[in-house]
Amino acid sequence: MIGVIDYQAGNAPSVGYALAHLGVEHRLVRDAAAVRRADRLVLPGVGAAQATLDSLYAADLVDALTERVLRDGVAFLGICIGLQVLFEHSEEGDVEGLGWIPGLVRRFPDSVRVPQIGWNTVEPTRAHPVTDGLGAPAHCYFVNSYHCDPADPDHVLAVTDYGSPFCSVAGRDNLVATQFHAEKSGPLGLGLLERFAAWEPRC
Repeated sequence: MIGVIDYQAGNAPSVGYALAHLGVEHRLVRDAAAVRRADRLVLPGVGAAQATLDSLYAADLVDALTERVLRDGVAFLGICIGLQVLFEHSEEGDVEGLGWIPGLVRRFPDSVRVPQIGWNTVEPTRAHPVTDGLGAPAHCYFVNSYHCDPADPDHVLAVTDYGSPFCSVAGRDNLVATQFHAEKSGPLGLGLLERFAAWEPRC
């Protein structure tokens, strides 16, 4: 069963609708006990990093998520802000992230329109079971003012060009996360969610 983290500041219901369309067993989870019962986890999100982190801590979800993902090695998918909070630090609000992926979250330069809203291409940089069906390039739906800059190039699974290339899919071990909204990216996004539901990471 996939636990979709519903922390009252994200878009968990939209991800739930997408999984229901695929016939994938899932449940919106709102407390630590439910997180610990989930076989795999999705952390969706919209809005600001600080608000997301505040909501996760206020709901007492961070310790349970850390246990299940980093200790137990369950498959984890982050979406949009659910990607950005995985990093060590974000320029958005000068906030410390969860630190699960080494690196920073940076604001797009003033030379491009911020936020980026709409469809853009996603170019895979290496093979991964969750992203392999995207194609090259894929067209996916973005809403973001900030982008992730992993410290280790091996953690970059795909890139997107918005003024310059940035990491649009990151991953390591049992974690994979997308800057684009898979649940709003049509058949390609649904395919990614379906592959995540079947993914058995080897940690």
